[in-house]
Amino acid sequence: MYGLGPKFWQELFLLLTIVLLSLVSFNAVMRKLLKVEKKKLFSYNYVNEKHKKIDRTIRITSIVVLLIGSFVNMTRDPMDWIWFFEPWFLMMVFVLATEVARAIIEYKYAENRNDYKFTISQLVFIVIIFFTLYWSDFLGMANL
Repeated sequence: MYGLGPKFWQELFLLLTIVLLSLVSFNAVMRKLLKVEKKKLFSYNYVNEKHKKIDRTIRITSIVVLLIGSFVNMTRDPMDWIWFFEPWFLMMVFVLATEVARAIIEYKYAENRNDYKFTISQLVFIVIIFFTLYWSDFLGMANL
């Protein structure tokens, strides 16, 4: 069978709802347990100037590697693509690098000593969700 199944969009919406609700619930519970204040949703929330420089370096490096990796893989046969140049892998490494850098900077410089614990717990939870979805074929949505 080619194309999307008849219930694809319903299943995708349900999957996204489950993932988002679990992330929001986890964040709310961990914030209360660790007594960490909520930060603005779509802002950078840099701890200090050093964090800002490190984060920008990671972002620029990620963009360059993503462009180089895309170019390298586009010149190859799709069956011979290099897996560590695939966008999904590079984005996962990018998220891990930025969050680990944030946790280290929060550990060293944040006023609230629980900020880094929250960042690490959030990162571990996201990795668990990612691998759970991957190993379960996105909760059965990717039946190939």
